[in-house]
Amino acid sequence: MKPTIRRICFAVFSLYLCAVTALAKDLIPVGKVIGLELSAGTVTVAAFEDSLTAGKSSGLQVGDTIVSIDDTAIRCAEDVRQALRTSDGSVNLTILREGEKKILNIQPQITTDGPKLGVYLKQGITGIGTVTFYDPETGLFGALGHGVSDNRGALLPLSRGNAYPASIVSIQKGKSGAPGQLKGALKSNHLLGTLQSNTTRGIFGTTSSGWKGATIPIATAEEVRPGDAIIRSTIRDSEPKDYSVKILKIYPKTRPDGRNLLIEITDRALLDTTGGIIQGMGVSYNRDNTGNPNSL
Repeated sequence: MKPTIRRICFAVFSLYLCAVTALAKDLIPVGKVIGLELSAGTVTVAAFEDSLTAGKSSGLQVGDTIVSIDDTAIRCAEDVRQALRTSDGSVNLTILREGEKKILNIQPQITTDGPKLGVYLKQGITGIGTVTFYDPETGLFGALGHGVSDNRGALLPLSRGNAYPASIVSIQKGKSGAPGQLKGALKSNHLLGTLQSNTTRGIFGTTSSGWKGATIPIATAEEVRPGDAIIRSTIRDSEPKDYSVKILKIYPKTRPDGRNLLIEITDRALLDTTGGIIQGMGVSYNRDNTGNPNSL
């Protein structure tokens, strides 16, 4: 009976795979936590430096997206740094604020590290997520099972992204009215893979190292039925474990939000630890993270 259950469970991931690429018939269900760094090719003001007031006094606000400095298009923090270093005195910042473009004239403050605006910049979104599958033949992997949204709730337009080793550091148990959360941290800056697309059905990328494990057959959407199944996820330890669930409902493939299944957690150990499905078993993001900030 167990192989049948495993096949049904893996259909949780397989419902969206064919929309991305042609895959092998057998894939590895991973369930391991990784760190994800996504960039949309935009640079946003995250905070101000207390000792430098150039940007704030000129009207720059937290949340402003810097589009260009003089004639230099800005796609990353390094673009800002180079534009300030090559400027002569004051600069014109074209910013995007609540969908409207504005131009601010700013006189950068000269420091021992070069000209600065007195701001901390955010280049994208970082957080942890769970790898759903890995194709050992092609190096393709999927994560999350849903897309990553920006601060406005729209799907983040991914320009580039990376995956890193990560681990769980704490669990906030879910309860009625509060979804709970897995909190994690990067274990190292070793690059696991590169991210290629952010879709309503998940994050997809490629890796040269991959993950070990036995491959199992993909179930087609037509083969999935309500009933007992298992999910694979990492909760406490560094290695993923399998937990029992029940598939209650199967949604149409045409559903626009990409949701495929309604499941109920039936595994007592998982319920005692997390209270059910919590943020981080799919993905947990900190959109306001200014750790390791770019100070400019």
